Amino acid sequence: AATAPRIPSTRLALHHFDTSYSLSLGALWPSARAGLLCEQKFGALLNNFAAADHVPRELELLNATDFISEASRKAQQWQRGAAAGEAARGCQEGSEIMTQAETPPLLSASISSKIKCYTFPRGDITRFRPARPDALGLLDYFLMDAASLLPVLALSVQPDDFVLDLCAAPGGKTLALLQTGFCGHLAANDVSVSRTKRLYQILHSYVPREVRDTVSVTSYDGRDWDQMKGGTFHKVLVDVPCTTDRHSAMEEDNNIFHKRRTKERQMLPMLQLQLLMAGILATKPGGEVVYSTCSLSPLQNECVVE
Repeated sequence: AATAPRIPSTRLALHHFDTSYSLSLGALWPSARAGLLCEQKFGALLNNFAAADHVPRELELLNATDFISEASRKAQQWQRGAAAGEAARGCQEGSEIMTQAETPPLLSASISSKIKCYTFPRGDITRFRPARPDALGLLDYFLMDAASLLPVLALSVQPDDFVLDLCAAPGGKTLALLQTGFCGHLAANDVSVSRTKRLYQILHSYVPREVRDTVSVTSYDGRDWDQMKGGTFHKVLVDVPCTTDRHSAMEEDNNIFHKRRTKERQMLPMLQLQLLMAGILATKPGGEVVYSTCSLSPLQNECVVE
C-alpha cells in the first residue's frame, strides 16, 4: 500500500462516470463528458437589493444576456405555436385546446420571477469582472453556475410563502430565493457549521439588514428537521449533498471519490432519501417540494424520488 502508485481521485471519478453514465445516457454521454471536463462557465445573478441599475446595460455591452428572460421569450413563442397547432387540430377533430398549449411549468415560473442572471453566449467562457459594492456596501451581482438557478425557478415561490432551504450552504440558492422578493420567511439550514459561516458571509455581502431579519440560519441535521418544525412550509428546496460530478472530475481537493470516502459515497442515496423524506414532512399539506442534485447519477436522482 505504501509503494503502490496513488490513483488520483479525479481519474477514479471519471472512470466511474464512464462506466455508469455511458449506460444510462448512451449516445448523450460523450457530449455530457466533454461538458464536465470543460472550464466552468459562470452566470451573474443580479442583486436586486443593490443600487446597481447600470449593471444590466454594462453586461449587455459585453454581449451577455439574461438567460431567464430569453427562456421566457422562447416559452411564449412555444406557447403561441402550440396554441395555433392545437387550434388547427381542434377545428379538424372538434376537440378543445388542451393543456399542451400551456407554458411549461419551469418556464412559467421564470416569467413571473424577479430573478435575472446574465450569461455569455454558448461557447464563450469570458470571465465576469469581480462583483463591486454599491454606496451601502452591497455587492452588485453574485457569480454562480447558472444551472443552479433552475431548482429555485422550479420552486415557484409565491408572495408571503414560508420557504425552507434544507441544505442551504454555501448560499447561492438561498440568495436566489431572496431575489424573488416573495419569501414571507426563509429558513436556511445546513448541517455543516463551517459552510453555514460562508452562508452568513453571502447574506451580509448581498442582503440588507431588514431582509436578513426575515431569514433564520440554522445548522441542524436536515434529516431531523421534521421533528423540530414539521408541516410548516409552503415551499421546500431539498438540494442534497451528492457526488458533485464536475468537482469530482476536475478537483482533487475534498473529492468524494478519494478512497477514504468510499463508504460515504456509497451511502449518499440513503442520505439523500432521508433528506427528501424530511423535506416532505416539513411541508404543509398542499405545499411543494423540489429535490435537486448536481449529479447525473440515476441512483441519486430518479431512484431516490421513486
